[in-house]
Amino acid sequence: MTRATPHAPDPVDDTLVGDLSESELLARFVPLLGSPAATLVGPGDDCAVLAAPDGRVVVSTDVLVEDVHFRHAWSSARDVGRRAAAQNLADAAAVGAVPTGLVVSLVLPGSLPARWVEDLARGLDDACRPWGAGVVGGDLAGGPLVVLAVTVLGDLEGRAPVLRSGARPGDVVAHAGVRGRSAAGYALLAAGRADDDAVPVDLRTLVLEAFRAPSPPVPAGRAAALAGATAMLDVSDGLLRDAGRIAAASGVQLALDDPADVLADELALLAPVAGALGADATDWVLTGGEDHGLLATFPQGVVLPDGFRAIGRVAQASDDAPRVTVGGVAAGAGGGWDHFGADRG
Repeated sequence: MTRATPHAPDPVDDTLVGDLSESELLARFVPLLGSPAATLVGPGDDCAVLAAPDGRVVVSTDVLVEDVHFRHAWSSARDVGRRAAAQNLADAAAVGAVPTGLVVSLVLPGSLPARWVEDLARGLDDACRPWGAGVVGGDLAGGPLVVLAVTVLGDLEGRAPVLRSGARPGDVVAHAGVRGRSAAGYALLAAGRADDDAVPVDLRTLVLEAFRAPSPPVPAGRAAALAGATAMLDVSDGLLRDAGRIAAASGVQLALDDPADVLADELALLAPVAGALGADATDWVLTGGEDHGLLATFPQGVVLPDGFRAIGRVAQASDDAPRVTVGGVAAGAGGGWDHFGADRG
């Protein structure tokens, strides 16, 4: 893949990363980051120190690699920052935790505009600030491509973590967040039709934004835990693939309802994009990854928290039964994002 030119920085400032020392680059980056409420010692020392009143700390890490997870021709630096933060915030929310801080390590080419790094910081802050989180530390290194390794820290506030392994037969399967929009945005970009007037401009903007900088329902994770969710995960790799992970971890079957019934609004929303591309919106809704919604199971009779919609039920597993069904039909094992079997940028 040919390395694309990043989105144009401020033309007044043509400073490159390679023109700056590490200290000079940090002096541009760090002031653009907010300070989370849990921060006792922030960037500048060998370690950050965060308050951990629960006595336990939730930790998860994700990596973004240039030309694998994002492309400069498709996403601005601010988009990349928002996306990097969002996928980590969603992981913390998926166990019912409140995200408190991020640690960000960056590998940066010397030819990268310094303004790109500043906009990356703004994107990280955009995604974290609404939830009281923020970047508390990290590291810098040089290399041929941009790499972001982001670790999220979170607070369980005295609750037990909601794991993938707690779903029980009879539970309700529910989802919070959007479905299929990131996949639709990716499809437009991959087809070179991001400016195609065959799709209404507001809809194009919506799905492109969903791909470039997803917005996970972070508060829904805590709400689900408080409501008694028995299992939960971040839908990063597609609804079917991630439903299969809950089913496997819990030793149950997830019987999802027909999307034409329970997800008709999402299908209708995406229909113009699918029509323009000759695609099937149902595939995007069921197998499209990177929307970063939350899939959870709840005991029958529980009032679902705001933002969650029932989309199926948990059934008893058997040796000859599929792990996941959709509308009573066995769901295929394929589809969704696989880091070692997909080409996505």
